[in-house]
Amino acid sequence: MFANRYVRTIILSRVFLQLGVWIRNFAVLLYVTEKTNNDSLYVSLISVVEFAPIFLFAIVGGTFADRWKPKRTMVWSDLLSTISVLAVLLALVMGEWYALLLGTLISASLSQFSQPSAMKLYKKHVASEQLQSVMALSQSLLAIFTIVGPMIGVFIFMQFGIQVSLMLTFLFFLISAIILSLLLRDTEEVKQRKAGSFMAEMKAGIRYVWSNRSLRTLGATFAASGLAAGMIQPLMIFITIENLGQDKSFMQWFLMTNGAAMLIGGAAIMSVAKKVKPQALLAVGLLVSAICTVAVGASKILVLSFALQAISGLFYPCVQVGIQTLLMKNTEPAYMGRVGGAITPIFMGMMVVGMSISGYMKDVSSLFVVYALSGCLLVVGALILVPILNEKRARVENF
Repeated sequence: MFANRYVRTIILSRVFLQLGVWIRNFAVLLYVTEKTNNDSLYVSLISVVEFAPIFLFAIVGGTFADRWKPKRTMVWSDLLSTISVLAVLLALVMGEWYALLLGTLISASLSQFSQPSAMKLYKKHVASEQLQSVMALSQSLLAIFTIVGPMIGVFIFMQFGIQVSLMLTFLFFLISAIILSLLLRDTEEVKQRKAGSFMAEMKAGIRYVWSNRSLRTLGATFAASGLAAGMIQPLMIFITIENLGQDKSFMQWFLMTNGAAMLIGGAAIMSVAKKVKPQALLAVGLLVSAICTVAVGASKILVLSFALQAISGLFYPCVQVGIQTLLMKNTEPAYMGRVGGAITPIFMGMMVVGMSISGYMKDVSSLFVVYALSGCLLVVGALILVPILNEKRARVENF
């Protein structure tokens, strides 16, 4: 797998990109909480600007991935992200800290053009029998940074402050772009595609998703689970401060525990993935996540909270593997970019809605109520999968 030049280059560039993203995200989070005295509405707004672009630009990026040259798109995306960080740093020096939110929004938007292009390069240059291993490697990389990313981000901000954090983000984004520029020149194969308008191709992708029952069902599950995730995503810092009486920097240990469990769970899931139906994996992952979510909201015991984070992390790969397998099995190759671009905004759009209302819901009710509602929505997401579970079972019996 690592003998493949494209795998080596893209994975290495993603390492530096992830370093920059985690350093930036935690620097922004901790800096804004300091500036606003832990204002929950501003904390929610940080998450909105990080995730809203996924909702707004995923379908656009997925469509353009089929039209533009992938290497050039990835390099320019990283370069423009680098420039946006530099602009934010200059604005911050002049005292405009709100520019942090705008810079995060721009960088997150550009990533929606880069990610589909990476998938296209994998699809073209990686042997089909290695694709699953490459996807697993990409997921493992994300899990690793879930462990070390918070630790690195918090350490750099606490030791050196926001300006150094942003300078390092600038450097790592630039290194990622330079590494990607070492890939072979894009071929002209993109130009051989049928000439059609951008809007026509994007609409064709949306119609394809709507005509496929499994993809429609998956979209409904995404909507429920996205809203559930969004409602609690900005509130972990308040679990740390209010429920457990710890300093806000202690949150990194919860994220690291969850990430370490994800690595272990991912290895276990990969060994049984071929024996278990993907929709069953997804349903189990959602149900366990629901139980853990409600329990985390109620727990005021440090050890129990750590245990719940570990259990949640162990089963999270069930969700990821289930989603990826269902998308791959139910999508024709020509529509992969657009299907991902159509399905992902459903999850992220509802997640943004959840993040937008989470701070308000916490203020008018309580932290536990928000976590309990989130858990209920995850159960709803699992129940939505019942029709395709029954459909697959009926096919087996008829066969």
